[in-house]
Amino acid sequence: MFGALVELLLPGRCAGCRTPGPQVCARCAGRLAGPGVAVADRPPVWALGDYEGALRALVLAHKERGRAALSVPLGRALAGLVAARWPMGPVLLVPVPSSRRAVRRRGRDATLLMAGAAAAALREAGWAARCAPVLRQRRGVAEQVGLGSAERRANLAGGLRAARPVAGASVLLVDDVVTTGASLAEAGRALRAAGAVPAGAVVLARTEPSKSCDYL
Repeated sequence: MFGALVELLLPGRCAGCRTPGPQVCARCAGRLAGPGVAVADRPPVWALGDYEGALRALVLAHKERGRAALSVPLGRALAGLVAARWPMGPVLLVPVPSSRRAVRRRGRDATLLMAGAAAAALREAGWAARCAPVLRQRRGVAEQVGLGSAERRANLAGGLRAARPVAGASVLLVDDVVTTGASLAEAGRALRAAGAVPAGAVVLARTEPSKSCDYL
């Protein structure tokens, strides 16, 4: 809470590198506009980059420090990744929902805001795209921070459901950081149970590549 207050009281600095100026400076914006890095191949999962440096700072500022306005540049960056890696056509961006506890603590679902901004940017580029927040938590789950791979999967197993059937378009999951892939795996399971086959996922950042895997 204190960190978010400081961010609000000290405007006019880049959230990625803290240099005076816009919320995302030209240098950090350039890092968001790169070709992306592969996380998994079957189905394809792409990240803007590794969870370090300016990208890590942007993720944390958006997610934990009250910089909700970063949803737009981060969402646009994810839209660019979608446009670069998937064929143009109807697409549903399905955000992986944050835990209820996290949403209450932050006052918003940061991933949902980012997915909405990404869908809007794709529509501006001529895509038939929309954000479809169809996933719901069916039970409480613990915070994932500090949990290992097996613990994360056990924590999330059966934790999500789709509020309505999902079919008829290319479905891409959207998340912020992928570590072990447990969240995407559970989201993929819930979507398949609702009649959809995820075509892949886009995320802001990946942790060490050696910790990533094929999981959808």
